[in-house]
Amino acid sequence: MPAARPAEPPTEDLPEDLTRLAALHGVATSYSPSPDRTVAASATAVTLALAALGVDTSTPEAVRAALAARESVLRARLLPPTVVAWSDGGTPAALAALPEGTRLRVDTEQGETRADAGGLPAGVHRLAATAPDGRTALAHLIVAPARLPVPATRSYGLLVQLYSLLSRRSWGMGDLGDLGELAAWAGRALGAGFVQVNPLHAAVPGAPTDPSPYRPSSRRFPDPVHLRIEDVPEFAYITDHERARTLQERAGRLREAVLEKDALIDRDAVWELKREALELLHEVPLGPGRRAAYCDYLAEQGTALEDHATWCALAEVHGSDWHRWPEGLRDPRSAETDRARTELMDRVDFHSRLTWLTDTQLTAAQRTAREAGMPVGIVHDLAVGVHPQGADSWAQQEYFAAGMSVGAPPDAFNARGQDWGLPPWRPDRLAESGYAPFRHLLRSLFRHAGALRIDHVMGLFRLWWVPEGHPPIEGTYVRYDAEAMLAVLVLEAARAGAVVIGEDLGTVEPGVREALRERGVLGTSVLWFERDWAGDGRPLSPDRWRADCLATATTHDLPSTAARLTGEHVELRDRLGLLTRPLEEERAEASADTAEWLDVLARLGLLHGTGGDTGTPSEEAGIQAVHRFLLRTPARMAGIWLPDAVGDRRPQNLPGTWDQYPNWRLPVADAEGRPVTLEDLAASARLHALIDVVRDRVGD
Repeated sequence: MPAARPAEPPTEDLPEDLTRLAALHGVATSYSPSPDRTVAASATAVTLALAALGVDTSTPEAVRAALAARESVLRARLLPPTVVAWSDGGTPAALAALPEGTRLRVDTEQGETRADAGGLPAGVHRLAATAPDGRTALAHLIVAPARLPVPATRSYGLLVQLYSLLSRRSWGMGDLGDLGELAAWAGRALGAGFVQVNPLHAAVPGAPTDPSPYRPSSRRFPDPVHLRIEDVPEFAYITDHERARTLQERAGRLREAVLEKDALIDRDAVWELKREALELLHEVPLGPGRRAAYCDYLAEQGTALEDHATWCALAEVHGSDWHRWPEGLRDPRSAETDRARTELMDRVDFHSRLTWLTDTQLTAAQRTAREAGMPVGIVHDLAVGVHPQGADSWAQQEYFAAGMSVGAPPDAFNARGQDWGLPPWRPDRLAESGYAPFRHLLRSLFRHAGALRIDHVMGLFRLWWVPEGHPPIEGTYVRYDAEAMLAVLVLEAARAGAVVIGEDLGTVEPGVREALRERGVLGTSVLWFERDWAGDGRPLSPDRWRADCLATATTHDLPSTAARLTGEHVELRDRLGLLTRPLEEERAEASADTAEWLDVLARLGLLHGTGGDTGTPSEEAGIQAVHRFLLRTPARMAGIWLPDAVGDRRPQNLPGTWDQYPNWRLPVADAEGRPVTLEDLAASARLHALIDVVRDRVGD
C-alpha cells in the first residue's frame, strides 16, 4: 500500500490580473512538490496572502487598481529599498541600471560619506541617488563578504538537547553550567570540536509552558530558565540563607525525581524554583563593576531589550497572550504602554537583569569551549519563527504578517500539510528596514556562538503561508529576497567569525543548496536520507557525500540510531496510532532499509563486533559502524547525537504527537531507559568506545 497521496487544494483558474499582481509581490500562484508535478494555489490563499501584505484584492476593480499602482511604483522607482553588493561581485544590478549621470551619496556604517559605491567596507550603509530628471531615492546598501570561510579544521562534535542532560548540580533540567562542563570535558578529554544545542530562546511564560524550544516568545533574547543559579556572583551574598537552602533542597528533589523516579522533566516546576531564587538575587545590590557591565548591556541592547522586559512585566499582570491585554497595551509605542512601563519599572528591571545574567552565562560557555581547544565551540540553534502570543510578535508587530502562519505544503509524509503556528515576517517591511530585525537577531545570537544552525534554512528563500482559520492545504509560498537575507547572514557571521549550518532537509527548492554553498553556508546531511534519489535509490557511498555539511546519523525529530537499528521506532509509532499503513508493511520497509545500510557498512569493512553466537552485529556495533561511515565522508563537521552514545532508544520529539508522547521532556537515558547524568557520561565505557571510533578518523 503506497504512502498517502498529498491532498491538493481545489483547482481554479486565477484571473490574469490577480496572477500578475501576486507575482509582483512574491506570492506564488502554484508550486511544484516534485519535478513532474505542479499544483495550483487556491484563490483564497493568494488573496489572503496579498491582504496580509497590505494589498486590497476584495473586488476585480481593486485588483486592477492595485496592479496599476504597483506597476507604476516599480516603473518610477530608482532603487529598491535594499541593495546588495558582494565584495567580489562588481557593481550591483540595481546600481548599474540607474540612468546615466545619476549622482550617488553613501553614508557608511563607519561614519564616512562617499560619492560612489565602489570599494566600500562591509556593513549596512545608507545610499542616496539623484537622477538627472530630479527623481531621488534612498536605500539601504548591504556590503557583504563573498562567502564565509570553511571551518579551518575538520571536526566532530556532540549534539544534545540541553534540558535533557542533567548533572548532579542541575535544578531538574540541564542548564548553562552543565553546558560549560560538557564543553570543557568534551573539548579537553574527547577532542571534540563543538557542542550543538537546541534553541535557548526565551519561552512564553505561564503554566503549562509550551515545551517546544521551536515556538519561543523571543528569538533575540535567551531564556533565564537555563541559568545556573549558583554561578550568579550575587548568589554568594543572599542574606536569607534559610530560603536559599530550602530552594536548593526543593531543586534536589526535582532532580532526583527525574534521575531516580522516572519522572519527566518539568520545565514549569524548574522555572518556578529558579524564579523564586532570582527574586532573592534581585535584592542583592550589584557591585560597581557588575553594575557598569549591566548598564553597558542595557545601552547596547536598547529599545529591543526594554520592549522584551516590558512584555515580560505586562505578562505577569495581564497574562501571556498580548492580544487579550487592555487595548492600549497591545501597542508597544502607546502612551498607555509607556505609563505601564513606568509603573512596572522594578519588574522591567528584573527581567532585563535576568536577560543579562543569561547572556553572561552563554558567553562564559562559549569561552569555556574555546579554552578547551574547540575550534568551533557552541553551536546555537535559530528557530524558524516565534509564538504568536509572545514578546517578539508584540514588539515587532509591523514586521509580521497579520492573520498568517508558517507551515509546509502537503507531502508524502503529511498529506494535509503542516501549520506550525508561527507568524511570518513580511518581506516588504524587512526590505524597507534594511533587514534590521534579522540583522539584530543574528547579532544577538552570534554574541556567544561559534556556529549557528538555522532551522528550515529554506525560509530565507520562501515560506509557506497558511491563512488563519484555513487548513495548511490552503496556503501558498511567499518569496523573500534571498540575496539580501543571505547577505545579512554572511555579513553578521563574518563579523563574529562564526560558522553557519543550514538545516536543509526535506523538500528543497532547486537552486537553494547551490546558493547556500556559494556563500559558505554548510548544509545538513543525515545518513538514512543520503541515497541516490536521482538514480537507483541506493545508499550513497561515502565519497559521494558533499563536503560542505554537518553529517549526522539522526536529529532530535528522528528515531535514535539504536531504535532505527532494532526497529523499535516502528513499534513506538504503532503503539501511538501514528502509522498510515499496516504494521507488518511498516516493519518490512524499515527492516529492509536498515538491512540495506548494514550491508553497505559490512561491505566497507566498518561493521566490527557481533552479537555472540548468532553472528548478528550488535546494536552498539551498528552505531559504531554508522559513525565510522560518517567519518569516511568528506563532511567538514560530523555530529554525534549524544543519546546515541549511550544507546538511548527514545526520540526527544515525535512529530505528529502532543499529549500522546512526552516531547521535549525526556532526560538522556541508556539502553535500558535509565537516565544518564553528565557525570555518568564521563565514566561511560560505551561512550568512550564510540569516541575512540570517531577520533581514529577525524584527523584523516
